[in-house]
Amino acid sequence: MRRLSPAAANAFGVQRPMPSLILTAIGTDRPGLVETLAAAVADHGGNWAKGRMARLGGEFAGIVRVFVSEADEAGLRTALEALEGLEVTVKSDSVAGAPAGGGGATARLQFTGADRSGIVSAVSRALAARGVNVENLDTECLSAPMSGEPLFRAEADLVLPAGLGLDDLRAAVEAVAPDLMVDLLE
Repeated sequence: MRRLSPAAANAFGVQRPMPSLILTAIGTDRPGLVETLAAAVADHGGNWAKGRMARLGGEFAGIVRVFVSEADEAGLRTALEALEGLEVTVKSDSVAGAPAGGGGATARLQFTGADRSGIVSAVSRALAARGVNVENLDTECLSAPMSGEPLFRAEADLVLPAGLGLDDLRAAVEAVAPDLMVDLLE
């Protein structure tokens, strides 16, 4: 397959991909924080591609991937540093589009059990020891329906290395946390 030269690509309306940046932001929660961040990105020609944001305690935190032209990147970085009430860290996405963890089979891990200290540490240690990459992790503490006792619940999207089966992974997680109900889904 023959590639178009940059000039030919522009003549056909094909744009070169813009560099992407990963922004992390945290600040005391208040109305308008997302708008403040989004306006800075838009004002510098950036495209908000993907993000996750949440209120935890009284803080609001998020991580966002944005695309911005090389010509506008410095201005965007300066604008983000100047935002009031929001601490923003900017990192160049040097491996844009590259799969983390080798790009193997994917699985969703769900586990629930009585809340106690060390659950995430034990489970993540078992995953890391087997070369599993955690791409997304959502956790929460909630009350058990009947007893009201504190429960810990987690869901994680995983990328498994070649040769690791779900049964082996389930056994590894159950071995470090036998009190948890564990589900693994393809």
